[in-house]
Amino acid sequence: MKALTWHGTKDIRVDEVDDPRIEEPTDAIVRITSTAICGSDLHLYNVLGMYLKEGDIIGHEPMGIVEEVGSETDHIAPGDRVVIPFNISCGHCWMCTHGFMAQCEITQVRDQGKGAALFGYTSLYGSVPGGQAEYLRVPQAQYGPIKVPSEPTDERFLFLSDILPTAWQAVRYADVERGSTCAVLGLGPVGQFCARVARYLGAERVIGVDSVPERLEMARRHGIEVIDTEKTDDVPTAIRDMTEGRGTDGVVDAVGMEAHGAPVLETAQKAAGKLPDRLARKAVETFGVDRTAAMYTAFQSVRRAGTVSLIGVYGGQADPLPMMDLFDKGVTIRMGQANVKRWIDEIMPALTGDDDPLGVEDLTTHTLPLEQGPQGYRIFNNKEDGCVKVVLRP
Repeated sequence: MKALTWHGTKDIRVDEVDDPRIEEPTDAIVRITSTAICGSDLHLYNVLGMYLKEGDIIGHEPMGIVEEVGSETDHIAPGDRVVIPFNISCGHCWMCTHGFMAQCEITQVRDQGKGAALFGYTSLYGSVPGGQAEYLRVPQAQYGPIKVPSEPTDERFLFLSDILPTAWQAVRYADVERGSTCAVLGLGPVGQFCARVARYLGAERVIGVDSVPERLEMARRHGIEVIDTEKTDDVPTAIRDMTEGRGTDGVVDAVGMEAHGAPVLETAQKAAGKLPDRLARKAVETFGVDRTAAMYTAFQSVRRAGTVSLIGVYGGQADPLPMMDLFDKGVTIRMGQANVKRWIDEIMPALTGDDDPLGVEDLTTHTLPLEQGPQGYRIFNNKEDGCVKVVLRP
């Protein structure tokens, strides 16, 4: 089969690889019909090569048609249309039954000290072959795959694999409720959904922050007030000015370690990625080379006794936090990988009606065949051609 594979920094290729096969009775084989490129994939593309080996199959936002199931997989059957959550969870361990599927005790990558295994995402999370391919072996298929209707189009359901439940959890973690105010830092794909979910869940005002014109315009189409950081030097002050000097009730940081505004840390992050693997891992895991500008903006923008939800990925271990200010303000901070299946029942009604209240069909800007995956990575990474989200069709 054809698959996108990692061969080095900014070197993604289309390779012929072996077809996957059933290895465990709880496996399934899915023929992929759509698979998206995630912002987290750009971390692999740019700086996290020390956790990959040449030829690794990448990607963790797939959906498709079940081709084959193992003998203990009765949750799905051949011919079913399914979305595959990016985290691999069993559904029956203590963590899963308490709603923490991202910490599944059956698939935890204990030798790395990490939570549930992920598709297509480095040795830290199990080196499981990913979904940017023609076919995918799905472990724990007795629980993980999400059955969806045969109609309408893939775009209505594809983002259940990651970014829609990720955004839903981020907004829930920000304690957004009816009549509240919420700021979303970063209007990439996850940030776009965060802003829309906040509106859908009843926020009175949602303020989105970004610098990319296409992202700002997309947010405006969905009723989001925006702050353009190309025109505003002091985002926290601008947010307080819009909220009676108080700040928003909740802030979602949907940027993470790719934040602009920290040139020294940006240089250190890129330099770490060029070190030999052993030294690069030490730099990332111990020295702390995150770019924390967005996190600090979130802390400064939230009101006293408000909540900050960190959904953008951070990777370092030594980033200082302004603990005195956080303690004084009484800020609550929540974070973590999305527990995808925890949120599906809440989200599904917004996807199965005649309307599209979350605008899931207004996010993808580029649809390409799988063979053009390397081009998709390049335009997404470089924000070329108005790119907000890329979907690949095997």
